[in-house]
Amino acid sequence: MNRLTLISRTGCHLCEVAEQTLDRIAPQQWTKVDVDSDIELERDYGDRVPVLLLDGKEHGYWRIEEERLLRDLARQPGEPRL
Repeated sequence: MNRLTLISRTGCHLCEVAEQTLDRIAPQQWTKVDVDSDIELERDYGDRVPVLLLDGKEHGYWRIEEERLLRDLARQPGEPRL
């Protein structure tokens, strides 16, 4: 299972930028989910895509903070953030 999930939408420019960023810094380590595929995702994230989840928890939205993401990926799942 990938630690990273990108919640995105077709035709979303920021989503495309987020995908390119993830391909560059974490190739083949993330999955994409279409926000419009599930009513609960649409309700929770519909106006904030792209949304990045790390280990199932929201890490950020609209833009990927690369330095923060790399730092957090270096931690083991469940390890507390300092």
